[in-house]
Amino acid sequence: MTQTVVDAAITSRISARAFTQHPVSRQTLTEILEVASRAPSGTNTQPWQVHVLQGESRNSLCQKVCAAQDAIRDNPDLAADYKEAYDYYPEKWVSPYIDRRRENGWGLYGLLGIGKGDKEKMYAQHQRNFKFFDAPVGLMFTMDKVMGRGSLLDYGMFLQNIMVAARGHGLHTCPQAAWNNFAKIILPHIGAGPEQMMVCGMALGYADEADIVNTFVTPRVPVQDFTRWLE
Repeated sequence: MTQTVVDAAITSRISARAFTQHPVSRQTLTEILEVASRAPSGTNTQPWQVHVLQGESRNSLCQKVCAAQDAIRDNPDLAADYKEAYDYYPEKWVSPYIDRRRENGWGLYGLLGIGKGDKEKMYAQHQRNFKFFDAPVGLMFTMDKVMGRGSLLDYGMFLQNIMVAARGHGLHTCPQAAWNNFAKIILPHIGAGPEQMMVCGMALGYADEADIVNTFVTPRVPVQDFTRWLE
């Protein structure tokens, strides 16, 4: 099969978990967002609202959320104060989804030398989410609460466009639902009003090719396993 430029951008996308400090210009970010905005949305509602964090705004948010996560670790009862706006994951896991989740988690931890009993190492790796995996650019995505669930489908296509367009600029990304629980900290920080809700965050920058974590490539189910042909 001949691979097109678009194919290459899609298939080379990974969730990078280590970035260099090489800066990304505002012009580049603007170009990526302009391309991504061509994503389809129901009746062209375009529900996405993007908040770009760099420099001090990025660093201070990381400090706030890392401190909140540390407080929850020390007092698990505090977790009740941090709720996501929508259920990203199911309340009850069933096969084959739980199997894929476990394969993904232990595949990553195994690569990093983190065993099942290494709670401190697990925590440290999870905490890297809230440092954008050292990426110089953090993106926060919100939308108005008044919008319906279909807007989340629209949003997913917009997010995918960002990730693919970033590859065209030699950049990598990591979409992150981990931030969603900390909306009460994030929304005021980014100037989002009470009418908005968190959709997710995203790290963006140049991947650290020397870091072993970026060799982790998640498997995909074969086409014949998820496709039914009707003639």
